[in-house]
Amino acid sequence: MEENKKEIFLFKLSKEIKKTKLQIIKYSELCKPIAPENSIGRISRMDAINNKSVVEAALRESKQKLLDLEKIINKSNNKDFGMCIICKLEIPYGRLMIRPNSQKCVNCAT
Repeated sequence: MEENKKEIFLFKLSKEIKKTKLQIIKYSELCKPIAPENSIGRISRMDAINNKSVVEAALRESKQKLLDLEKIINKSNNKDFGMCIICKLEIPYGRLMIRPNSQKCVNCAT
């Protein structure tokens, strides 16, 4: 990867890490249980339980994304930075800018 493109990508990567950390905080707050003494009605409580499941799934995805992003930024000084982990070819720059946590090229990801 060209040095100027690498700098732009690393900047985007650090912004994505910050954004993902904020999402994790937000999802963690939304996952807190509803206290039984809060009267919200049976249907509303069932809806809240369902929403909590969705938010918990989003929280797990965000945590995994953060791990992937941090793994990529830690590899930024390696010679194989920006390379597909399967075919060892360079991942297109556009793909990295759209999906910074990509570790595979489009062909190997499918």
